[in-house]
Amino acid sequence: MAENLVNFGILGCAKIAIKLARAINLAPNSILYAIASRSLEKAKQFATQNGLPETIKIYGSYEELLDDPSIEVVYLPLPTSLHVQWAVLAAQKKKHVLLEKPAALDVGDLDKILEACVSNGVQFLDGSMWLHHPRTMKMKELLFDSNLVGQVDFIHSSSTAKVPPEFFENNIRVKQDMDALGVLGDLGWYCVGAVLWAKNYRLPNVVSALPAGVTKNSAGIVLSCTACLNYDQDHKTVAIIHCSFFSYTSMDLSITGTQGSLHLKDFVIPYQEGSAFFDLASPATFMDDQTGWNVKTEKVVVDNETPQEALMVQELARLAQGIKKCGFPPDNRWPEISRKTQIVVDAVKKSIDLDCKPVYL
Repeated sequence: MAENLVNFGILGCAKIAIKLARAINLAPNSILYAIASRSLEKAKQFATQNGLPETIKIYGSYEELLDDPSIEVVYLPLPTSLHVQWAVLAAQKKKHVLLEKPAALDVGDLDKILEACVSNGVQFLDGSMWLHHPRTMKMKELLFDSNLVGQVDFIHSSSTAKVPPEFFENNIRVKQDMDALGVLGDLGWYCVGAVLWAKNYRLPNVVSALPAGVTKNSAGIVLSCTACLNYDQDHKTVAIIHCSFFSYTSMDLSITGTQGSLHLKDFVIPYQEGSAFFDLASPATFMDDQTGWNVKTEKVVVDNETPQEALMVQELARLAQGIKKCGFPPDNRWPEISRKTQIVVDAVKKSIDLDCKPVYL
């Protein structure tokens, strides 16, 4: 029933907002209540072009949406440079915050957002949709079974996209005053997040960008980079991340342990919306004549009725309902994940700025 649904508002009409508008209405416990743009005309055009119901409220300024007492959660698909201003204001207006990634330009800015959420008792969540897919839960279950993968030795994560020439001239992701992290914030956020996820959110000891893997534009925005994350605690692990606006589309994640390995090629966005898979390999040896391998590879298929972005919305709506109806505190796990991801992204950026010298955490 409508009274049991959490009202979402969308602050901004970026392309990704189309996907989230659909996700909000697909989730069983939420509804898209309002959208806002910097002009009423643009907001109306967004609603019309994307077939949004006529019942949705349309605002011609961000402030008007945030002042609407009926809105409980705000999704912010804004340029990263605007995150602090509008996420802090949303929290001060007692709105739960769903913030598009990267969460901030640096951890100092993110801390301002998180402090506003804590002081106002609202939930924070960043837009890393893949973490909410049931495949991700299944992978973690198997990854931490010591008889299957064992201790993790090596992680490789890449997220790349071949963009058209006009992207480098016009897109906000290459503008210093809008998204100064460039590819590192846009695609590298996923790569760093995947490494931290595989290490159960332990931070690496040392982060080093690799000189040959770094490309910048004339404004100093990172367009391509490769970095090494080293773990020396308990069991040594090396992780390599790569993100680029120049390479063919990839979303690869490979995790190799002492007993086996786990591989997938679409960890950010599954090939298919209703089903996803990954490969799990057991210990391998060469055949006696070394003409092949003795290895058992299992294709693990995970079906899901609800898209991962709708599951993300459902999780946030569930938390919002718990805070409102039961007096539960906000779940600290999600802001902690975002903060650790931001710390490592910052370290990669710092290493790049220091001509690829190592950064110690």
